[in-house]
Amino acid sequence: MPASAERYLEVQRSEEFAQLRHRLRRFIFPTTVAFIVWYALYVLLSAYARDFMAVKLIGNINVALIFGLLQFISTFLIAWFYSRYAAKELDPLADDVYNTLENGTAEPAATTTDGGKA
Repeated sequence: MPASAERYLEVQRSEEFAQLRHRLRRFIFPTTVAFIVWYALYVLLSAYARDFMAVKLIGNINVALIFGLLQFISTFLIAWFYSRYAAKELDPLADDVYNTLENGTAEPAATTTDGGKA
């Protein structure tokens, strides 16, 4: 049986949904800020510290190339950390919210070390 609009609003106002949004934001906001600062550092150094970025480390590999490669590595690491975080902290709570929406009852999720649901 599909959930009604009122049921969606009720779930949206629930403590579980608020906790899910809080946990998501707890990861997304600091990670996004850190990545933007890291990317801006790369761009600014490339524009204004050309001598530093041109320093050769090994053969023709310079600081700029290493920083550029680290941009890709950091992107993949963030995606990997997020998938682990989501599986541990977000998915169980999202399942509870979904079950509440569909069935009107949530099955209890496992508890994490910080006292919240996993």
